[in-house]
Amino acid sequence: MLIIFYCVILSLLSSVRCVKVFTQKPAILTEQKGRSVTMDCNIEKDERNSVSWYKQIPNAAPQYVLRYYHSNSDPNQYGDGFSSSRFTSKAPSNIDYQLIISNVDVTDSAVYYCKTWDNTAEEVVFGQGTKLIVNDAAAADPVLNILRPSREELSSSKLTLVCLIDHMSGAFADVRWLVNGNSVTEGVFTGFAEQQPDKKFKMSSYLSIESSEWDKDTQLTCEVTAASKTTSKSIKKSDCSD
Repeated sequence: MLIIFYCVILSLLSSVRCVKVFTQKPAILTEQKGRSVTMDCNIEKDERNSVSWYKQIPNAAPQYVLRYYHSNSDPNQYGDGFSSSRFTSKAPSNIDYQLIISNVDVTDSAVYYCKTWDNTAEEVVFGQGTKLIVNDAAAADPVLNILRPSREELSSSKLTLVCLIDHMSGAFADVRWLVNGNSVTEGVFTGFAEQQPDKKFKMSSYLSIESSEWDKDTQLTCEVTAASKTTSKSIKKSDCSD
């Protein structure tokens, strides 16, 4: 396995310092609810480091999951809300570490990062992250609502429609816009999901189009795939009352 290095240029000190970047895989991991998943983290060399794992969901602070210590008889030490009943870590070798999550749930969907201390550079180094997506066929469909262009926009050459996506079970979703049934990417912007007090997520996606498309009564569709289920909502000018 190739270990990638990058150099951080310290302009104030007029010097160059090389910091190791260790390899984390897979980059994306998709699994069904109730199964187990394993993520791998490879560090450059055996320094008998401890390796920590963090969970990151969009628009939220990272959560400390656990830390694995080579030298401890009980090597796993846990963060708040995480326990050995579902989360554990192993070290198949002195440079290879694993995070194992059992009985995964949609709420486990997140990006997981491994972290260690680089003794040579004397600083903390993170892996590139593994994006975990947990699907659940029994999950409720997200609720979609499309906001029509504002009155102020109706007299301009460009219009913007907003797709509001609510009650998502997990933090990740694939959003597509279709114009008369054809998928488009130009003029599309989709934000990150935000977790709500009820632990569900919401997000928004935007489509900018020429006003002529709206005037032609074109059918515009927001299509969302989340937790393996696809939901769509459509709108056109004739559907909207003035």
